[in-house]
Amino acid sequence: MLPDLKIVQLRHFVWVAELHGFHAAAERAHRTQPAISLSIRDLENKLGQSLFEKRNARVARPELTPFGVQFLGYAKELIAHHDRVVKDMNLIAQHKSGHLRIASVPSIASRLLPDILTRFIGDATDLHVSLFDDNSEAVLAMVESQQVDFGIASLWEAGSDIQFIPIWEDSVGVVCRCDHPLAEEPQLGWRQLRGERLIANGTSRLLAGSEAEELVADSQFYMSNMISLLAMLEAGMGITTLPRFAFPPEHGQLRFIPLSDPLVTRDIGIVRQANRSLPVAAQALFEFILRDNELEPDDW
Repeated sequence: MLPDLKIVQLRHFVWVAELHGFHAAAERAHRTQPAISLSIRDLENKLGQSLFEKRNARVARPELTPFGVQFLGYAKELIAHHDRVVKDMNLIAQHKSGHLRIASVPSIASRLLPDILTRFIGDATDLHVSLFDDNSEAVLAMVESQQVDFGIASLWEAGSDIQFIPIWEDSVGVVCRCDHPLAEEPQLGWRQLRGERLIANGTSRLLAGSEAEELVADSQFYMSNMISLLAMLEAGMGITTLPRFAFPPEHGQLRFIPLSDPLVTRDIGIVRQANRSLPVAAQALFEFILRDNELEPDDW
């Protein structure tokens, strides 16, 4: 059975060798000189070899034996490796190191996550982040296949092993060009949209089961990509419905008008594996988002 070498004993040995004395090593370790001598003697017993020549430590500087000279390099290597691991794990425990993988619907990825991640990461230069933005189905698939630590999505369909924690509520509105006749309305009802050329998109399913469901069925166009959808709206091809978070607020050519009849909302939240612990950094971000929205992590 291999001997159990304690890091503290290795430190004592290195300090005696480098500081050229048991007294200096004792001061460095904040221990008594007999305690350092006992530590070195115990280390020698474990190794089965003497580390220092048999001399009077009070009158002569300790001299390494040939075995001690050879072991000194290994001792330093072990101490350096130990300290490096402890430092790395401490950074990970403080979510300042590691690799954080998140998937999110584009509306949250572009509107909310930049500010959240900026405040969460701070000066943690060793924490790497991979962010994948896609629709809710793709986000759920990445969570289920464990490609990401957790996802941010609206919950369409999920398996029994997926946990959904609602964070934000989003309402649907109508988006059109600023020069469109509807653009001056403070809010709209779905009947006012009859006869308009509607461009459906991936979020149009939110109208399913509501009074406005027929609008989706009557859509002349379908756009799956947000950039293409906005380009079509800018060109005056028609109007669309979008959740408020999905509408770029700085857009100068388009207008968002709340849809009040029917009032259609969606919950957006964190999706994660129900029975699997998150990595340290992901758990810290999860709790940060909950507290940022005045929710308590212990409730989940």
